[in-house]
Amino acid sequence: MTRVFLSIPALLLLPCGPSAAQQQPVAAAAAGAAIAYADVADLVVASPLVIDATIRSEARIKGAEAAGVPPGQARFYVEADVARLIRGTEAIAARIGWLVDVPLDFRGRAPKLKKARVLAFARPVAGRPGQVQLVTPGAQLAWSPAAEDLARRVAAEVNAPDAPPVVTGVRSAFHVPGSLPGEGETQIFLETREGRPAAISVLRRPGEEPRWSVTLEEIFDENARAPARDTLLWYRLACALPAALPDRATAALEPAQAEQARADYAFVVAQLGPCRGSPAAAPGVSGDAGPG
Repeated sequence: MTRVFLSIPALLLLPCGPSAAQQQPVAAAAAGAAIAYADVADLVVASPLVIDATIRSEARIKGAEAAGVPPGQARFYVEADVARLIRGTEAIAARIGWLVDVPLDFRGRAPKLKKARVLAFARPVAGRPGQVQLVTPGAQLAWSPAAEDLARRVAAEVNAPDAPPVVTGVRSAFHVPGSLPGEGETQIFLETREGRPAAISVLRRPGEEPRWSVTLEEIFDENARAPARDTLLWYRLACALPAALPDRATAALEPAQAEQARADYAFVVAQLGPCRGSPAAAPGVSGDAGPG
């Protein structure tokens, strides 16, 4: 095992550094444990390959090859038998290897990885079909039916022709008061990585609960609805929108209109709920983040 590792250029196999949203390793997630949609979506979106495999051998890496491993974690080189690709068309070998950082237990002992069935979130290594590189140091989940189903669902949403755009911020907002007290509509226009249209509408009528919806077209669709929780559109809103409406988004509005736009934006953020964690963590937020 060690000779196999040493024959591979280290720079090709060192795991990439985690993003701000992926600082905690997921390698030791227990089978059957609850997995947040956003955590899996982070990994699937970043991974050309999502691999269902069973680990056949492991070797703990120490010394210079383990440089950068955070305290309380250990780095392993594993080889695993591939059962299937959940995402990706890249040709890979039936048995592949990768590096993974895993948490140590309270006694400082590393988990046993041999024979474990896992989901590996990875990218191919050019010219080495027998090697992959995890997209973050701990981008390996213990396999479970729930974990596989969620990974497959996210992958299908990401690959769909009508997948929602990647939201990067808020461009502008305006509010139009209605003819009756308490009546009005706020429209919030979003910035997207692809430059595709995306906007939120909040409609208020006297005596009714506010209704909000998302439109991914140039023109607002009266039949548009709010996204259900734990869907790709929900994820791209809940995990990307700022907590409060930026001042520049309402700079051109009258003070009263700007205040209402800010209130309606706060309503949407509350309805979306936290990007990670239970919806119950946000008081007053329904489980499906509004109409599904």
